[in-house]
Amino acid sequence: MGLLVDYLTVFALTYLAMVWVYFVTGITLLAINSRHPERRIQKHRDGLKRQAEEIRASMKALATSSLLLSSGYFAQTQGWTLFEPLALSWWSFPLMFAVCFVLFDAWFYWGHRILHLPALYRFHVPHHRSIAPTVWSNDSSTTVDTLIEHFFYFLVWFFLPVPALSVFALRLFDQISGMVGHSGFEYFASRSSRFPSPLICTTFHDLHHSQFHYNYGNFFSFWDRVCGTVHPKYDALVRSMEETGEIPESEETKVKATGGGATGGGATGVKATG
Repeated sequence: MGLLVDYLTVFALTYLAMVWVYFVTGITLLAINSRHPERRIQKHRDGLKRQAEEIRASMKALATSSLLLSSGYFAQTQGWTLFEPLALSWWSFPLMFAVCFVLFDAWFYWGHRILHLPALYRFHVPHHRSIAPTVWSNDSSTTVDTLIEHFFYFLVWFFLPVPALSVFALRLFDQISGMVGHSGFEYFASRSSRFPSPLICTTFHDLHHSQFHYNYGNFFSFWDRVCGTVHPKYDALVRSMEETGEIPESEETKVKATGGGATGGGATGVKATG
């Protein structure tokens, strides 16, 4: 019984921390966006009409993600993993953070691709109902969707000697960067977010929501470029924003009432509701 109480305490603290980060980040981004309406990517569509639904779904998804993260961490504290964690130091923290950063990006890409297969897309389609994503869209997912994309946060503790802080820091970065990436407003388009750089900007994932079958990556465009799933106009859009400082009104950011020009990737059944 004592072990269960200890675990439930870890889970509760993890979940409360993630909910706090979710709302603080979301409110902060909304305040910034309200001062810069010209930075909106999909100028013809306001996804905030779905925010109540997105927040409700996010509370469940964050609970699932917190369950995975806290379970892996608790297993490590009990010595149930393959390796003892490296002692936290000036080199072990950044090293394992970087390793986990790269591995999670690969995990996310392939998990995301799997979720677009016809057999699993029904679990991912609620996330894609946010055609024009908002700060609240990042975690608006089903339980199966979250389990597939975030199971890394459970497994990594068992197979790598990760200092706990490295994984928690990655999850924090993933949460905040994901909410920025779903915000629907572009502030980071630059040379560093287009080829040959592997880094991305908000437009990258916004195109995934408006076009469905491109840009599956999380932190990098690497896997999309290797696998041929990067949007063919992404680099040109970023270059245009980089040169003009303006967000273009282009066909690549427009969504038709029929559901956004989805031609593949299991995107059938998505209604353009926001």
